[in-house]
Amino acid sequence: MEGDYVLVIGSAVLETSVRTIAVLQPGLRQSGHIHRSVSGVARNIAENLARLDIETVLLAAIADDDIGQHLITHSSLAGIDCSHVLRVSGASTASSVLLYHSEDSSTRIDDLGIADALDSDYLMEHEWLFENAALIVVDATLSEETLDTLFELAARYQVRVCADPTSPRLASRLNNYIENLYLIVPNASETAALCNLDEPATERESAIGTAQQLVNMGANIAVVTLGERGLAYADSSGGGYLRAIHTEVVDTSGAGDAFSGAVIFGILNDVPIDEAMRLGVAAASLTLLSEDTVLQSLNADMLYDELGA
Repeated sequence: MEGDYVLVIGSAVLETSVRTIAVLQPGLRQSGHIHRSVSGVARNIAENLARLDIETVLLAAIADDDIGQHLITHSSLAGIDCSHVLRVSGASTASSVLLYHSEDSSTRIDDLGIADALDSDYLMEHEWLFENAALIVVDATLSEETLDTLFELAARYQVRVCADPTSPRLASRLNNYIENLYLIVPNASETAALCNLDEPATERESAIGTAQQLVNMGANIAVVTLGERGLAYADSSGGGYLRAIHTEVVDTSGAGDAFSGAVIFGILNDVPIDEAMRLGVAAASLTLLSEDTVLQSLNADMLYDELGA
């Protein structure tokens, strides 16, 4: 790996998932299961990388509150360098509520207002981190002005950038930067905003075509994840498709971030793109077995064991 660490920039969130025991009935008090996890797309990718023994530095914004301290403590214990995380007084640390209506239907509510504190001035104050980075990973919670600065610094120091579009609502923030991306990993719902599609790419052939379209737009590697239907990917040599590994699903939250982290792990270790994709599928499959957004026991041996299972 050329460079000293992976620089990950974006969201750090406390996620609360809520499942009712019976079918959700509006207006009624119901019994259920509530679970809290340290989360955020950027932070999750950073933790997956750290658990795979990749040195990782996180730039994110948290409030000067108990939740923010919990995020820092958990992330630091996982191996992430959080010494440069921005602490914001008089704000609330980002949080998210994931309400499951059924096994295959959910609603997510995000409070990510603190992300605006992660501005261009903050990145410029940490310019030296860009100079020594092996790779930059970013999610789409950053403002367009902050993204402009990020890509300017990445170009200045010739550092590759990998991006997660984060959500269909935020994905379009990356539209102006696709030609500057080494890797982009949208899910099917995010492809419409990125590629100006009338309908998201939800099937195998449309997903392969969309991945190739993103490469034609300038990305080196593009992946379109399809959940239980697998994924499509493309680079300059062509496109491909992988089925998902059948597994018992405990919670889907964080599986996509695990996929991205493992693919980046493969890229940093110079493995062929097909193998990097299989590592990503293995990491996602393992994470689906965990109620936490990041599998706490994750390591490289587990990924290769899962591939050989």
